[in-house]
Amino acid sequence: VQLQASGGGLVQAGGSLRLSCTASGLTFTFRDMAWFRQAPGKEREFVATIRWNGGSTAYEDSVKGRFSVVLDKAKGTMYLQMNSLQPEDTALYYCAGSPSTIISTRRQSAAYAYWGQGTLVTVSS
Repeated sequence: VQLQASGGGLVQAGGSLRLSCTASGLTFTFRDMAWFRQAPGKEREFVATIRWNGGSTAYEDSVKGRFSVVLDKAKGTMYLQMNSLQPEDTALYYCAGSPSTIISTRRQSAAYAYWGQGTLVTVSS
C-alpha cells in the first residue's frame, strides 16, 4: 500500500491550496483517512479526517471553517481544500490511512498504519 501526497507549495496569507493523497496497491478498504501536519520544531498534529464509508468528517479546531476534507472513492484520492491560509498553517502535511480506526482514536496519529511522504505548505505573511 502506498499513499502519495501532493499539492503543497508557497502561498500568501489569505490564499488557498488543495492537497491530494492518492492510495495505490490497496487490497482492502480504509476505514478512515486523515491529514496531519508537522511544523518546524513542533510535534505532528491532527488536521482532519474522513470516514471511507459514510463520509463523516472531523477537524482540528483551528482549521474548522477554513479547511475541508473530501474523498473521491472512485479515484482512491482524498483531498484537503485549504482556504484563508495563515502563516501558522506552515508545515509538512502528511496523509494517512487506517483499516481499523474507531471514532475515539481517529484523531490520533498512532491509530494510522499507512502514511504518505508529506508535502510542504509554506504560507508567507
